[in-house]
Amino acid sequence: MDNDKKRQIREVPMQAIESSADILVAGKRDSASLAFVILICGVATIGGFLFGFDSGVINGTVTGLQQAFNSDTAGTGFNVASMLLGCAVGAYFAGRLADLWGRKRLLLLSAVFFIISAWGSGIAGNSAEFVCYRILGGLAVGAASVMSPAYISEVAPAALRGRLVTINQIAIISGLFAAFVSNYALAQVAGSAVNSWWMGFDAWRWMFWIEIAPASLFFVSLLFIPESPRYLVLSKQTSRATQVLHQLYGEAQVQQKLADIRNSVAGDRKPRLRDLLDRHGRLRKIVWTGLGLAVFQQLVGINVVFYYGAVLWQAVGFSEADALMINIISGAVSIGACLITIALIDRIGRKPLLLVGSIGMAVTLALVAFAFTTATLDADGKLQLSHGMGLLALVAANAYVFFFNGSWGPAMWAMLGEMFPNQIRGSGLAVSGLAQWAANFAITMTFPIMLTGIGLAGAYGIYMLFAILSIAFVIYLVHETKGLELEQMQG
Repeated sequence: MDNDKKRQIREVPMQAIESSADILVAGKRDSASLAFVILICGVATIGGFLFGFDSGVINGTVTGLQQAFNSDTAGTGFNVASMLLGCAVGAYFAGRLADLWGRKRLLLLSAVFFIISAWGSGIAGNSAEFVCYRILGGLAVGAASVMSPAYISEVAPAALRGRLVTINQIAIISGLFAAFVSNYALAQVAGSAVNSWWMGFDAWRWMFWIEIAPASLFFVSLLFIPESPRYLVLSKQTSRATQVLHQLYGEAQVQQKLADIRNSVAGDRKPRLRDLLDRHGRLRKIVWTGLGLAVFQQLVGINVVFYYGAVLWQAVGFSEADALMINIISGAVSIGACLITIALIDRIGRKPLLLVGSIGMAVTLALVAFAFTTATLDADGKLQLSHGMGLLALVAANAYVFFFNGSWGPAMWAMLGEMFPNQIRGSGLAVSGLAQWAANFAITMTFPIMLTGIGLAGAYGIYMLFAILSIAFVIYLVHETKGLELEQMQG
């Protein structure tokens, strides 16, 4: 090596070395911050898991409820759908109370309600008692359904927000899947959901009690996560907000994030429902879009599959064990669809996923409806499908589940959690959540009536029409939110 090169090496500025060290430290700090974000989002998704479990557990208990409470078709429908009344109320008030008490406190309260509801639903001795506990569980599900994705949206970086909220949808489907597996296993061990099992209690009661374990884990885990920094700014807890932002994004971004959140808040007053109106006293367009997203997600009939799957497949000739196994397959298909969504939602956006999902659901629902038009009645009055049509219905129904969970399932919750400006996020989530669960209740309550009235073909034909309408809704009223910071949402 010649003397000039040696001199150049000796004269490397110390500040360059120091700068490299700073970059290395910053990189480690950013990695630690990202790990922390993923960890606390993971805790929030336990709420999604419980949302799914509590929604899906009823699937395997319908026969047990009918026998234990001697209920007719309408009574059974109300026993199944009663939780959804609580969901509507819980979703509505959760958004408002979260603006007053904080996101974390609402999630803690929902965890307590999950525990009480799981215990009470299993010990219920009559329909009235059962309905009370299910409504309490509904309050928890409603609160978790809007606050878990909202919390994730408020702590996640914009570039990862869609994927992290989609993980919450995977948690919901995993909860459904876990409920289906649990129901199947208990029914197999006991011989049937209505048979006595451990400690002399019927298997269907244990199906509810299983939920106590994840609900307790949710409560304990929530004690260790921070409050949403955006709520802290709205409630003028700047010091705490600064600390949380430091944990989430690292020191370099704290002041900029704090300034962005402050600038996005319209004035110093607390959020209120009146903020949902424009200066002419009409609902803002963004609120109509939120309501449309929430309602269409239910009007396509997805929860008929989740709540009545066992009844549906038994209605066309499958045994109880086969029907419960089909539920498990549907749950696995749902998880697979969500995994694909994680890879796509922050790349291609929310709107393309919604559009593809609407088209796919319309086609597959049409195929299911067609298959059921060929059903005949056996000597006992039960529906029967030919082998070919039974296979078509089964494949089309699972394809429908795939399209839903690859699009409207996660994308709707992602958009509701991020599309509203900071000032009206709680209020926007409140009315959208109320509409979502009200539509869910209507679909769930009317399915047993339609089943005995217009039949499965008619019911699925109606859901197909709503899927077709959702195509136009997405094209004309939904606007992309991919890559935007929450402070850029103008409404």
